[in-house]
Amino acid sequence: MPIPFNKPYLTGKELLYIQEALSSGKISGDGVFSKKCQSYFEKKYGYKKVLLTTSCTDALEMASILADIKEGDEVIMPSYTFVSTANAFILRGAKIIFADSRKDNPCIDETQIESLITSKTKAIVVVHYAGIACDMDYIKNISVKYNLFLIEDAAQAIDSYYNNKPLGSFGHFATFSFHETKNITCGEGGMLVINDEKYIERAEIIREKGTNRTQFLNGFIDKYNWIDVGSSFLPSEITAAFLWAQLESLEDIQKKNSNLG
Repeated sequence: MPIPFNKPYLTGKELLYIQEALSSGKISGDGVFSKKCQSYFEKKYGYKKVLLTTSCTDALEMASILADIKEGDEVIMPSYTFVSTANAFILRGAKIIFADSRKDNPCIDETQIESLITSKTKAIVVVHYAGIACDMDYIKNISVKYNLFLIEDAAQAIDSYYNNKPLGSFGHFATFSFHETKNITCGEGGMLVINDEKYIERAEIIREKGTNRTQFLNGFIDKYNWIDVGSSFLPSEITAAFLWAQLESLEDIQKKNSNLG
């Protein structure tokens, strides 16, 4: 009998909350459960703004758009990562500049980054591989020195820290995954963290297919229009309901996973 690669942990409340979402009559995105999940991360970790997405891959694509990546731009990232990290920027026309891993873990070797920067460099993307933190003080100093976007691919780093500060709070943007292989899951799902307030409004527009529908729903405008590039990056309320059941038990799930080690 084959051994499964992973076995998602269920809290027992997933179906209950999914039924609540179905009974509410609203199962498209940005309903009650979506807002609960987003608020949870903002309050627990101090992120400026959190937007649930259909995957971490989509969150990376949103970050690439928000960073205004264009044809010919260069983006520095680790050579040891999943394809989504690179694809998100290649789709915008970027040239990927790979840096090797550290000798002691799979994360990017921060000492290589500065030598790879050119006049075309637009962003540094770090990957907290397996929840292991990159040297964020060192890397953030480089991004500030050269005025570069700093993006954290924190797909595997939910509830992980660097110097007592949560991963995902260092970059302009950060992305997380709730794929079934992760500790906290909703089958397929992700989120985008925006730590610079000036990008929040555009992030909401990009996530809503390039429309200002969120402003309309919040009563700020009387009709919404297509005003920017974007796509359908919102997960359904069914997905968010499943995720909420997991987040309520985040500490217990993390303890169970750590005990497995």
